Amino acid sequence: MAYTNINGVDLYYEIHGEGAPLIMIAGLASDSQSWQPVLQKLARRYRVIIFDNRGAGRTQPQDAATGIGQMADDCIALIKHLGLSSAHILGHSMGGFVALDCAIRYPEYVSKLILASTSAFCSERNEALFNDWVAYLESDMSAELWFRNMFYWIFSKQFFEDTATVNEAVRLSVAYPYPQSKTAFKNQVGTLEKFNCRESLPDITSETLVIGGTEDLIFSPEESTAVLSAIPEVTFSFIQQAAHALHVEKPQEFTAMVKRFLG
Repeated sequence: MAYTNINGVDLYYEIHGEGAPLIMIAGLASDSQSWQPVLQKLARRYRVIIFDNRGAGRTQPQDAATGIGQMADDCIALIKHLGLSSAHILGHSMGGFVALDCAIRYPEYVSKLILASTSAFCSERNEALFNDWVAYLESDMSAELWFRNMFYWIFSKQFFEDTATVNEAVRLSVAYPYPQSKTAFKNQVGTLEKFNCRESLPDITSETLVIGGTEDLIFSPEESTAVLSAIPEVTFSFIQQAAHALHVEKPQEFTAMVKRFLG
């Protein structure tokens, strides 16, 4: 557990395990701890580096200027800070946007690229959805209801068959000691709306794996395939009965796909 001052923020990061470096970038409203279901499994083979994006977790200040490009700059600056020549990069959802920007603008620092539950831009439906989440947050909706509402979008139907698991997930989310501020969440949503790298996808030189859930309501398998197939050296793998938070619902399948791809 450590901090480094990068691009005007105190960036919180952790390193686990030994081996080829693998940086994992969290998604919207998430931070480094969202990787807990797969962290130790991957750390047995790789030097796993996780960090809190600007505007999330223990990275401060939370109200720092936020953009996909700035988050990509932070990621590459962390690689340099750690004295690495390059790293595998895995990004989930918004973190996939950041990973794509790293691969496009800093190809020499990206070994292999893994994109989980993501695309190259936000659809109008997703923009409306995320802005509704902002509005609910600003309306002083209870934290419990806010997380439950989000869970309907990011977890599969099977997840909700176990009421105790759902209730515990809500409880842990509400009690999390490093909550994201309303301003920081709104800033992240704003930067998602501005990002679109479709035209640059053919320029990506990193070998790429796209992992998706067959029940993802935010970035469907059809959308991911249609958009990200423009990457020259890309492979697609989809996990059955998994939705947007696929590494939380199906950690064994997720880690197996990552290990097969990275070797």
